Amino acid sequence: MLNIHCLHSAQSNIAIFEAARRAQKLDDVMLKHRVRSDLLAAAEKAGEATPAIISNTVTELLALAKGAHGLLLTCSTLGAAAPPAEALTGLPVLRVDQALAVEAVRHGGRVIVLCAAGTTLGPTRHLFERAAVETGAAVEVRLVAGAWDLFRAGQEEAYWRLIAEAADAATDDGAAAVALAQASMAGATSFTVRRQPLTSPGAGLAAIVAAVRRTIPAS
Repeated sequence: MLNIHCLHSAQSNIAIFEAARRAQKLDDVMLKHRVRSDLLAAAEKAGEATPAIISNTVTELLALAKGAHGLLLTCSTLGAAAPPAEALTGLPVLRVDQALAVEAVRHGGRVIVLCAAGTTLGPTRHLFERAAVETGAAVEVRLVAGAWDLFRAGQEEAYWRLIAEAADAATDDGAAAVALAQASMAGATSFTVRRQPLTSPGAGLAAIVAAVRRTIPAS
């Protein structure tokens, strides 16, 4: 059994990643979940994930590493904590949107990335632009105005519908690929009427499982 431990900043992400595990038929994978919504709340209050917040996130990942074969950080705002946590634990540690960025820019062209939380804009832009260097993709990061207020109010369907409208608009605007930066946005795919946007939960989970399998010698 492979033990993948997940650090979330929203309780609702637990169901999203369990659904992704089932969809990928990862019967030999056990997910352990830890929710630290206070870390994202601190970043929102500060306007960004400050060095102190990233340090606290690294500390949380280190505590979560016990008994794990790999760690998955599912909050895009806190993504900068993944590399130092990997260096300190010696385990595969991935931010959930890392595989999404690679997939979105794979074929080049114009890529529009949608974010719901303002604190995610900077980390997302940095991640996608770095991935785009290899393919020459042109990355544009957009904030879906009003979406995060709906999410925090617990209005999930309204949240997803608003994001779906933004995704359809990005497709109509000529995007070669549309990506939803945050894991909580994935439900919007049920409400889009244009091309399906790319989402992070499935790609991120598959990536961390693949990374873990590479560390285990073949029997």
